[in-house]
Amino acid sequence: MPDRGADSRYAWLRLAATLGLMTIGSAAMYVVAVVLPAVQAEFGVARADASLPYTLLMVGFGLGGVLMGRLADRFGVMLPVLIGAAGLASGFALAAASGSILGFAIVSGLLLGFLGSSATFAPLVADTSLWFVRRRGIAVAICASGNYVAGAIWPPIVQQLVESIGWRGAYNTLAVVSAVVMPLLALALKGRPPAAVAGVTRGGAAARPSERPFGFSMNQAQALLCVAGVACCVAMSMPQVHIVAYCSDLGFGAAQGARMLSLMLAAGIVSRLVSGLICDRIGGVRTLLLGSVLQGTALLLFLPFDGLGSLYVVSALFGLFQGGIVPSYAIIVREHFPPAEAGARVGTVLMCTLFGMALGGWMSGKVFDLTGSYHAAFINGIAWNLLNLGIVLLLMWGLRRQRGAALPA
Repeated sequence: MPDRGADSRYAWLRLAATLGLMTIGSAAMYVVAVVLPAVQAEFGVARADASLPYTLLMVGFGLGGVLMGRLADRFGVMLPVLIGAAGLASGFALAAASGSILGFAIVSGLLLGFLGSSATFAPLVADTSLWFVRRRGIAVAICASGNYVAGAIWPPIVQQLVESIGWRGAYNTLAVVSAVVMPLLALALKGRPPAAVAGVTRGGAAARPSERPFGFSMNQAQALLCVAGVACCVAMSMPQVHIVAYCSDLGFGAAQGARMLSLMLAAGIVSRLVSGLICDRIGGVRTLLLGSVLQGTALLLFLPFDGLGSLYVVSALFGLFQGGIVPSYAIIVREHFPPAEAGARVGTVLMCTLFGMALGGWMSGKVFDLTGSYHAAFINGIAWNLLNLGIVLLLMWGLRRQRGAALPA
């Protein structure tokens, strides 16, 4: 029988299948940004209303992640992935047939988000963290990079489909891909995580996380991570959700915006992998601090630079700077909370990051409607990024106090 323990060859083969599933399953959150201008024009609605499908999709994505994580804990991750495949296939097909922005938004939230993409994010990240010990940081980063692989490959493909067969035809194409490919990849996930993994650290010793992470109670520490997750992703969503519309408003066209989004998320893949390697060396909290500082820097660069060439450069920098932020939360939970609670706590924190993306996507559209430009929306994102940075610094301060108290007098 092949070795199916932690860090085994089988664990890496599962990781490959997981990467493919997340690449397909995450498509919905990116293609809705690509079709935003076409949907807005067809339904004749304001920019904030046209952003509603994305907002509901991300809310459903986050809430569904908690449900799918619990199903994975009880029945294994294969079941929620199969549910996700059905949700995505039916969701794309019904969204393509919608006759109003409200119908499109409801389908996006319930089927594409709650029952679809949710199954291919938090449950897969949590499952991956249980299959690796020595290389947990890079493994989780590879898994989470599937989210950005989706962002790199799907926007230009869908933009071409929109131009040739319309946004409805593009959604029908994605329905077929989800229905055919995802169940085949799910077959590789039959195995359950080795029981020993949940109780060991990288070095193999029994895991003994602090009863007061960062000097706070378990619930207080969890709440701080949740607020930090919302804040960083409100900031993150501004360029990711609105770069296509922003380029259209500047006169560069939606196709240029789709290419910028693709470049941004391709750079994010590199960022996630490098951050995973860094995380294995310096830990999750320091990696999160680094990502927060760099993301804020990139957002600042969007303010003075709005030429076509400069926007390509800043978009690439934004991707390189912020890609490692979200996976850091999963590593922080595994490092500072009881392993038996990892699935639920990872799902909750990642749910909050998705809520942040949903809130930020809608908020940026609303700020645009109120001001007539995206300048104020970028400033709003910077303010939320500062909130995230403040919380991370508070966590760092708590860690230092704990270590100081543990030193012998």
